[in-house]
Amino acid sequence: MTPAQALAAVLMGAGGVFCVIGAVGMLRMPDFYTRMHAASVIETLGAGLVIAGLVVLGGFTLESAKLLALLLLIFFTSPTATHALARAAHERGVEAVLDPAPAAEGERAP
Repeated sequence: MTPAQALAAVLMGAGGVFCVIGAVGMLRMPDFYTRMHAASVIETLGAGLVIAGLVVLGGFTLESAKLLALLLLIFFTSPTATHALARAAHERGVEAVLDPAPAAEGERAP
């Protein structure tokens, strides 16, 4: 295994880990805003690291240039889209869950 292949494997493995963590976060988070954050982790870090690994693996080719363009597109548009979605939800009155633990019987909820 060449050093470039090893670096590509590490980058793609780290991207896969971020994708799995984000997917678990989307299932486990209590409200819209935290689920949206988990989805943005998948888009930005997960996909970004996988594409970076593919660029390293591909070397200096036209495909790598296209992948870099895609990486820049994701890097700039994903956080912007996430922000716009959060702002629209906030303006529509979507409430954040501040304390996801339900109150026990006889106990007052904060």
